[in-house]
Amino acid sequence: MQAKPAAKKAPSSRAEGVVTLEQVAARAGVSPSTVSRILNGTATVSALKRAAVDEAISSLGFRPNPVARGLAGGRTMSIGVVTQRISSPFYGEALSGIEVELEAAGYVPLFVSGNWNEADERKAIETLLSRRVDGVIVLAGRLDNQELEALSDSVPMVVVGRQVTGERLFSFSFDNRAGARLATEHLISLGHRRIALLLGDLIHDDAIDRQHGYFDALAAAGIPVEPELIVPSDYTEAGGMLSISRLMERDVAFSAIFSSNDQMAYGAILGLARRNLRVPDDVSIVGFDDLIMSRYTMPPLSTVRHSVYETGAQAAGAMLSLLRGEAPAVQLAAPELVLRESVRRAIR
Repeated sequence: MQAKPAAKKAPSSRAEGVVTLEQVAARAGVSPSTVSRILNGTATVSALKRAAVDEAISSLGFRPNPVARGLAGGRTMSIGVVTQRISSPFYGEALSGIEVELEAAGYVPLFVSGNWNEADERKAIETLLSRRVDGVIVLAGRLDNQELEALSDSVPMVVVGRQVTGERLFSFSFDNRAGARLATEHLISLGHRRIALLLGDLIHDDAIDRQHGYFDALAAAGIPVEPELIVPSDYTEAGGMLSISRLMERDVAFSAIFSSNDQMAYGAILGLARRNLRVPDDVSIVGFDDLIMSRYTMPPLSTVRHSVYETGAQAAGAMLSLLRGEAPAVQLAAPELVLRESVRRAIR
């Protein structure tokens, strides 16, 4: 007796295949275009219809395909982000802000490093453009303004930490000059007159602005600028430690330090400790950025709060505005001095 062929199982879209937009629409009792518009955030529908679609998505296990959604609208739903060093704690906070903001809008960030090198940065942007990203966010960098403006003809661009203009290019920066003045004025208010400056690389606009803020505070207090108290460095912990060696080699007296970023301050504190100088008993120090680690140094670091995470989130928000054809509006908090245990009143 010949066995009967097994009956074909009805297809189970959830278990054996991909749940389609049409299946969600049928389950919710609406049209596929309504489901699509709800997913894209462009639908104006009743709360009842929206709830029905949400229930259908949940019960069927539907997962929107961002590539298909993007290609249908001529987009890849990806944004290129050119950082300088992914390993940097400063840029790490900014990248977190970008990632959270973009993912909430259905976009995927693609991170690449420029390594503070013009050729690397150019190659990074070219790589992103070859991936057909919908926009590019550049954190600082070394490409000149004219090249960035030309690149923005191909793709919308947001540049952070510099002032660049272009039809599809938006830029913004933190008020570094005011923040540096705030830090230096605080040290002056505690009676410090010989204040060393650990300076970032002057190829960066923010380093120039922070130097000017230091100058502003000294001038307002009638304190002359002493070049031997200014040490060029590179925004790294190692650079901060090396700066202390250079100050010691110059054999100049100082009772306080304004470090142009927190990372150099960390290195400076270690450099001082290796010379048996205690912070703040022997030398007071103020940093800039208020990175998370600044709460946990020994002693905890007084610093200028620059919400790096928020800067990243605002950059992502500006990019989303450009993609919608809207003028971006960025509102960064004003610089704020965060007082911890790394400063004390000067001993007369």
